[in-house]
Amino acid sequence: MIRQIFEISFITGLLGATMRMATPIIFATLGEIITERAGVLNLGIEGTMLMGAMTGFLVTMSTGSLWFGVLMAAVVGMLLALLMAFLAVYLGLSQHVSGLGITLFGTGLAMFIYRLHFGSPTVPPTVQPFKEVAIPLLSKIPILGEGIFVQYSLTYISWIMIPVVAILLYKTHIGLKIRVVGENPFAADTVGVNVNLTRTLSLVAGGAFMGVGGAFLTLAHQNMFLIDVVGGRGWVSIAMVIFGNWDPLKGALGALLFGFLDGFQLRLQALGFHIPFHLFLMIPYLLTIIALISVSRRAVIPAGLLKPYRREEKGG
Repeated sequence: MIRQIFEISFITGLLGATMRMATPIIFATLGEIITERAGVLNLGIEGTMLMGAMTGFLVTMSTGSLWFGVLMAAVVGMLLALLMAFLAVYLGLSQHVSGLGITLFGTGLAMFIYRLHFGSPTVPPTVQPFKEVAIPLLSKIPILGEGIFVQYSLTYISWIMIPVVAILLYKTHIGLKIRVVGENPFAADTVGVNVNLTRTLSLVAGGAFMGVGGAFLTLAHQNMFLIDVVGGRGWVSIAMVIFGNWDPLKGALGALLFGFLDGFQLRLQALGFHIPFHLFLMIPYLLTIIALISVSRRAVIPAGLLKPYRREEKGG
């Protein structure tokens, strides 16, 4: 059985599973990085992803269009982000409480809407999910090709968005505004940056990423909606932000590490290792905690994170 781990088929399958498992976490991590770089901690990520998963599934089942389902999942993520902006940015309420409230609201609303449409079926309804797309030539590379370059379209998009977000944050004027607002909102206001608007737009952009990450789970990874379909990936994404020190590339590498561990435990179960499956399920989360602890002391937190901005306090 141990020998099977080193077989080409196992390695190829593990590479493919790693890419798939990492995809929703990459989307959510990128969204959270944009948000936190602007100085707002969005703990509504879990509820936002679940609403994205439910919306994508419901819209796809109603229209037959997977891409329209993804688009509407992004829109729902943006709407929940606007709610977060209203509570945490404009009212100045606790970002922790506001975010957790949105997670509870999103979770309850997703289940309510699902049951409103489908009731409590013994067999969950399904949709025809995304098909894997092979990249010509690259998919023919021995071992690596079949595992890495035969993936869902959303997986490819998630990897394209890593350098896009990095360029946005570090190479553009918009990114400079986001980072300054997250570090020193008073200084940003002094040079004419609208702090609240910048934080709101950052939340909206991040919410879109989170919604798409949730939609991936019901439109590609699975073909049905379940209340536990997100399975804590939102919280893992927040951990990956810290693990990556608020950097898109490092955060994506953390997501890839989690995807590898999650894919590995699934492949081990498939091989028939006689270990309680609960222990397998613990592996990626446990090692994520260990990795997070190892880097957390070196993390450089945006100075304005969690601090509401009130212009009247400027200079106070």
